[in-house]
Amino acid sequence: MKNNTAFILKLFLALGDVTAIILSFVIAYFFRLHLDTRPYFFVPQIRDFVILVACLAPLWIIIASVSGLYKKEIYLSRSREYGRILLVAIISEMLLISYGFFVGDDIFPVRIIAVYFIGISFILMVLSRELVRLIRRLLFLFDIGYKRILIIGSNKIADDLIAYFSNNASYGYKVVGVVAKNKISGPKMSQFIDLDKAIKALNPDALLRVSNDQADDIYQYTIDHHLSYMFIPDQSRLLSQSSRVEIIDAYPVIDVKVNTMSDEGRFAKRIFDIIVGGLILVLASPIMLIVIVLIKVSDPKGQVFFRQLRLTRFNRQFHVYKFRSMKASLNGLSPEAAFDKIGKPELSKIYRQGGDQIKNDPRITKVGRFLRATSLDELPQLFNVIKGEISLVGPRALVPDELNKYDRKNLILSVKSGLTGLAQVSGRREISFTERRRLDIYYLQNWSLFLDIQILFKTVLMVLSRKGAK
Repeated sequence: MKNNTAFILKLFLALGDVTAIILSFVIAYFFRLHLDTRPYFFVPQIRDFVILVACLAPLWIIIASVSGLYKKEIYLSRSREYGRILLVAIISEMLLISYGFFVGDDIFPVRIIAVYFIGISFILMVLSRELVRLIRRLLFLFDIGYKRILIIGSNKIADDLIAYFSNNASYGYKVVGVVAKNKISGPKMSQFIDLDKAIKALNPDALLRVSNDQADDIYQYTIDHHLSYMFIPDQSRLLSQSSRVEIIDAYPVIDVKVNTMSDEGRFAKRIFDIIVGGLILVLASPIMLIVIVLIKVSDPKGQVFFRQLRLTRFNRQFHVYKFRSMKASLNGLSPEAAFDKIGKPELSKIYRQGGDQIKNDPRITKVGRFLRATSLDELPQLFNVIKGEISLVGPRALVPDELNKYDRKNLILSVKSGLTGLAQVSGRREISFTERRRLDIYYLQNWSLFLDIQILFKTVLMVLSRKGAK
């Protein structure tokens, strides 16, 4: 899961597709104006046209994605890929014609330009993808770009897959070792009996299990160590809601997804975070300035912001930003230490039993109560979103001590934490810690961009109604 080669490949394919489509329109216009000897009766406006096409670039990506051009099974089959490319070229042209019809702009002043575009865009998209293939093959020569596979088990299937990956470098998988008691036949490679030792020595990106021994233990191991997990299924376990089946050398290999967020999903989510998060940050800036003034006026010597160590995807630590709502002398202390300092240690037990909340918390300032009731104290986390440390929507970013109490923490840490999330809009502090974590797991196993949008709208409604705020 930590290997991003698949995402980088799709990113370069997408950039090549967009560049090819934009250049196709430019070349089509140039061909008609300078190489086609027939007279024309229109005023060329190539600059405005190129700007329009470039602004529509996200739509090209969506069309290509829906057409399947970024799926591995399409990329590995040139015949299927070329057919999809032609389809994308035709749909792209139809999109511009439709735009011109509804807006009233004559995008194609003469029909022949549209005809030129289809042929040119097809050729350029094919060339751009062949260039990506060539660069990828060159990187393979330097052992760059492979997904490093550790096979678990020793049987004929293991031997076949090792041979297949050795002879089919374009697949992007490289077997770096085997964990098995019996020696394997075929190409010589590193073999281990102990899985931990193999992981430390080889640092693989994914585990591929070819036998049914210790299936549950191996799956849990991949979750705990943030590794991709694939296996050759038996007949009863062929299908899975959160998995994808690949046919490799006539064997059905199941690529199990710990969460439903694909490479394209993470890319779309990141773009969504930057655009929407940046817009919210701009709109919220005047409010944030007022809050800063209120905090400084109420406590001139205290800090405006509160920083705390939290966890996000792959157990990475970062500092979350919030407006300070605690008294300056207690800022940054754990609840137990803070209650001890104010001489009320008995409140620690009440606080923990109440789901990490307590009525009329003596640690919080008057301004802090208002900020928490309106959730304005969370606004500085927008900087964390823009920096890419968290997402707008996701599981709550927990402190290490909190998350260590939960036995399925590594499953939650398979995605970025969020400023808001399903647990917050399902009751916020009114539900227990365990129930909030169950909602976090449900979110990552049922993620969609539409679900993120729903959660954001519900968050706004809950903030306005102050429901569940403490």
